[in-house]
Amino acid sequence: MSTVPVAGAQSADDEPGGSTTASAGRRFEADLRSMTRINLRPIASPMPLGFFTVAIASVMSACLQLGVFGPADRTAVALCVLPAFVLQLIVSYLAFGARDVIAATLMGTFAGSWLAYALVMGTGAHGGSRVLGVFNLAFLCFGALMTAVTRPKRALWLVLVASLPRWTATGLFGLTGAEWLKYVSGACGFLVALVATYAAFALMLEDMRGEEVLPIGRSGPAHAAVEGDLAVQLRNLERHAGVRRTL
Repeated sequence: MSTVPVAGAQSADDEPGGSTTASAGRRFEADLRSMTRINLRPIASPMPLGFFTVAIASVMSACLQLGVFGPADRTAVALCVLPAFVLQLIVSYLAFGARDVIAATLMGTFAGSWLAYALVMGTGAHGGSRVLGVFNLAFLCFGALMTAVTRPKRALWLVLVASLPRWTATGLFGLTGAEWLKYVSGACGFLVALVATYAAFALMLEDMRGEEVLPIGRSGPAHAAVEGDLAVQLRNLERHAGVRRTL
């Protein structure tokens, strides 16, 4: 458990009683920054778990699309994918605690997508293909927006870039029923799995050895977060969510 002081000097007008008089009849509390401590809890990176979950769930759904599993196996595939919801929700929760809003948002949204997929496919809901088609196109819009802010975090960015064609093909297949789009989506699913597996393995090696082993391509703030010193990490800490009064 790390304790970080937020330094600040008290005003010269502070009174011994702990308050400051700015004008007649009006009193203010003393500057409390010198008495404030912010506790940080180091955690292991949850991102390898998140990426491995994306890879495994993508392989299962891609196998169904490519015909490795038959239509009768749809419920079994849905049950295998369902745990991805729980695992990625845990990753999202830990990422919020690690003050990484981009990773937390992405993993939380992925968790919701796996839950929706598992429920629709597992129950065989009427119109499920068309509904999932619209859902994937909506997810495509979300992913396109996320790629605009995740580029410095190259591992997340690459997984998103690989996922965009799959969401496009899956969405259009659901709306048009064109079989070739289903196979394109399945092939893209294996591509997503490969990229996510590489990212997860690279991050695990980096965490275990304390240095970059396989290239990930961080840049900007993401690079400074790993290569910078503690002072860089604590910069503007008082303005972070959970410290400031409102979100």
